[in-house]
Amino acid sequence: MPIITGRKEALKEIENIIGKNVSMAVFCTASHWNTEAILLAAKKFCDKYHISSIPLAVAITFNYPHMPQAQRVTHTRNARLGFVSIMEHLRLLCNDKDSPYCNIKVLPHLDHADPKNDRWALTEGSQYLASVMFDAQLYPLNANIALTREYVKNDGRNLLVEGIMEELTVANAGRKSDGMGKGYLERAVEYIHSTGIDFLVADLGTEQQSVSSGAAQYLQERASGLTKALGRKMLALHGTSCLNRGQMGTLSDDGVVRVNMWTKIAREAGKYAAWNLFKRAEAIFNNDFNALESNRYLMDSTEKASELMLEILEVLNYKNFALK
Repeated sequence: MPIITGRKEALKEIENIIGKNVSMAVFCTASHWNTEAILLAAKKFCDKYHISSIPLAVAITFNYPHMPQAQRVTHTRNARLGFVSIMEHLRLLCNDKDSPYCNIKVLPHLDHADPKNDRWALTEGSQYLASVMFDAQLYPLNANIALTREYVKNDGRNLLVEGIMEELTVANAGRKSDGMGKGYLERAVEYIHSTGIDFLVADLGTEQQSVSSGAAQYLQERASGLTKALGRKMLALHGTSCLNRGQMGTLSDDGVVRVNMWTKIAREAGKYAAWNLFKRAEAIFNNDFNALESNRYLMDSTEKASELMLEILEVLNYKNFALK
């Protein structure tokens, strides 16, 4: 199935997701193997539940200081080359008639895009995208609103836009969530009305790039309160790696439409592949090519990451796509 880009088609998929009471998986990538792992997870899910197709987002950051994924794709560290490489690779895997992934609906997403540092990706690069996170969280609020509103006005006709009104927590970066925060709901509603965004990246107590799961307090009351105040489901959750499966069980009911995840999947897949590498030590030092060539490590990473993402799809209610 062709990659889904542009606002009109992307909005149809979002409406279908909301109608099924599903939270959309927004799986990030910083490599070609991780990109294929996302598609493999979706294929496994469709096969397991006898579903013809499911929609999900494949996301990538550009020059985001905490994790510039597009820079990590190639040895050059050139974000534009990395971004285009991932998008073209994605097109091939999804659009080729001989690909096992041609039934997966993929909505490419640009994540954590700074108004200035990621200008190319937000403008020229948008031809590849269904949605962007316009990330003005580090700017003063008035500037944030003005920049976000301008982007929605100029580019929102072509794609869906996530916006963010405050700085989110990142592991080891010093900032912590403000909990319920006095007046938070009112500020969020005003921010959305002032900017015209499609989704709000809300502070729901999570921590980005967390090294553990289950220690954070997911602010379910805030999420459901925001959804009620806004009159519709439009929340995007970042930092989901810090939550366990139990904490994620109510996300769609709380109004969380988009669930962004990468760190936990990449860590666990890397550990799994490394452990298998250690187990091949004797063969490696005996110069066994299949044991030591890096393809084996990458295939182990791909397989494990796909299994982890399949589990996430189940938590996010993707089984509802099997219901008539």
